[in-house]
Amino acid sequence: MNSKRIAVVVFSGGQDSTTCLVQALQQFDEVHALTFDYGQRHSQEIEVAKILAKQLGATAHKIMDVALLNELSPSALTRDSIPVDTGLKDLPNTFVPGRNILFLTLAGIYAYQIGAQTVITGVCETDYSGYPDCRNDFVQALEKALVLGMDRPLELRTPLMWLDKAETWGLADHYGALALVRDETLTCYNGQIGSGCGECPACQLRANGLAQYQADKATYLEQVKHKCELD
Repeated sequence: MNSKRIAVVVFSGGQDSTTCLVQALQQFDEVHALTFDYGQRHSQEIEVAKILAKQLGATAHKIMDVALLNELSPSALTRDSIPVDTGLKDLPNTFVPGRNILFLTLAGIYAYQIGAQTVITGVCETDYSGYPDCRNDFVQALEKALVLGMDRPLELRTPLMWLDKAETWGLADHYGALALVRDETLTCYNGQIGSGCGECPACQLRANGLAQYQADKATYLEQVKHKCELD
């Protein structure tokens, strides 16, 4: 039986998934980054993911073609012709129906093939953008379905689920990666690396969280340290 602790990180090269990758590399013997190419609005996301996975030292980085999702789920993230909503609302047009259902299912299959016990995703219910497939109930339900469907233990780990954006910055800082996450990740819906366009909802959440973190860094670091110890 393989005694190595192996994890698969669903990795987009954005703030959240990069923070998850940084943490996983400290916690597992092998960490495989898995990036999905679904014809997303800004294809440079994949190039950023390639660079970061190599730079951070992932055991392997697989890019999986899931172009069918683009055909089935038109949204502002899969169609250049659909302007990105600039305001925060219940279900923004950047929601890609079925994306996390597909991504986590495929990540579970990939984990089965390489003998990984854990799939890690950066979804978050505290500071999420109204996406129903980022909720804890959804992740728990899908984990149960994957375990039943493949008849093998599998954990869907969500280290950011109960962190707000300020705490997520604190987690990156806790692992010495704040500057890398701040300057080299791609979170912006308009495809701008680092601080981004400053206007889209993703950039607003990111910037507000960073400002909150910097205003009370010591408190947030202590909160993150405590939560990491609980994990």
